Amino acid sequence: EQFAITPDGARIYASNEDGGTATAIDLQTRKQIATLVVGIEPEGVAVSPDGRWVYVTSETSNSVSIIDAHANKVVANLLVDLRPRAAAFTPDGSRAFVTAEVGGTVTVIDTKTRDIITTIPIDRGEGKPVGVVVAPDGKRLYVACGRTGTLSVIDAKSYKTLASVPVGRRPWGVAITVDGRYVYTANGLSNDVSVIDTSTNRVVATIKVGGRPWGVAVW
Repeated sequence: EQFAITPDGARIYASNEDGGTATAIDLQTRKQIATLVVGIEPEGVAVSPDGRWVYVTSETSNSVSIIDAHANKVVANLLVDLRPRAAAFTPDGSRAFVTAEVGGTVTVIDTKTRDIITTIPIDRGEGKPVGVVVAPDGKRLYVACGRTGTLSVIDAKSYKTLASVPVGRRPWGVAITVDGRYVYTANGLSNDVSVIDTSTNRVVATIKVGGRPWGVAVW
């Protein structure tokens, strides 16, 4: 369903939706290292900034599986809100954020204790959040809200919503530039990508793309 690459570029961790597993792949040898049992219908995959932990969200079991990338084994499973879709870490790795599409929330996880700190409602629980990214300076969280066609801007410390930016129809994927200046959303029903200036929280460009865009990446 999705995959993430470790910061050192050595491995891919991929979620296998129908199999209920996550696979670790060595990019140099192009061989599978391990296949690990996670939750039911795994989807989102995120790797911590230090490359040690891999979080895999599972839609049907409403869970997040935590993989120790050194040992390549699942060390914990956390219950979160309904239909978790994506995850993202703060730059220091101290927090992880998990979107729940049906629950309409973002769950905040303390990565050291593996405790749930709080659950943030998105667009009063009606946003159907999917994609999530954290700003490079760790101060802001950006969440793509498929139902409301908005990008939620959240303070990553207070967990308060700072802005709700109208973008295209059914934004799912979201990405941020390395300097944190622009956020991009892939808008599946308007067949375009919105470019948001993070200094003003306004759309500064709309780029037409192919049919039903789902994800976006910036490098």
